[in-house]
Amino acid sequence: MVGIAREVFGDALPVAERYAAFLADAGVERGLIGPREVDRLWERHLINCAVVSEAVPEGAHVVDIGSGAGLPGVVLAIVRPDLRITLLEPLLRRTTFLSECVEMLDLGNVEVRRGRAEDVADDYAVDVATARAVAPLERLATWALPLLRPGGELLALKGERAAVELDEAQPVLKRFGVATTELLQVGRGRVDPPTTLVRVVAGRGGVVERQQRAPRRAKRSRKRSS
Repeated sequence: MVGIAREVFGDALPVAERYAAFLADAGVERGLIGPREVDRLWERHLINCAVVSEAVPEGAHVVDIGSGAGLPGVVLAIVRPDLRITLLEPLLRRTTFLSECVEMLDLGNVEVRRGRAEDVADDYAVDVATARAVAPLERLATWALPLLRPGGELLALKGERAAVELDEAQPVLKRFGVATTELLQVGRGRVDPPTTLVRVVAGRGGVVERQQRAPRRAKRSRKRSS
């Protein structure tokens, strides 16, 4: 995987290596990464997430929903310094980890925000929302689509059930007035199997646009566990 990692990350490989070491150490110690994942961090996690950059437009503002250990958000920030990344995560212990990670790696294009997507939707109108292993698409769409500008994209990393989830989510996607949906495979020749993405493009009308034009709602205070 060394040659592939060098090809994918280029000059940013040393930063990716520091991130991998942090995941293997503090990430495991704090329960963000399973011990069995350490031996396959590059193949299963870092490179798998890095190739998502093939589908992200240049200069985009990306919100990574339920960022957890920073997959794919931190990886995208490393491999694509042209992107502006918001790592959105509701749990304190995870946002603490992410903040330490961003500082250690000196990622000036990243902001860490503690919160749930449904609570901060009025604050964002971004180009791209990403998510990996967060929720089924029909639920994820209800969180992600209100964060997007009209024409913005949800890029959801999915496995072998991607087509099934996309089919099951059709009623929700129709209600939100999405423009288009498709299945993409990125990273061919670099990861096996290629990374599967569900791309959902927000429409220029319907629920999403009305929510973005609506006055800001008063935020409800919630206690969140660590």
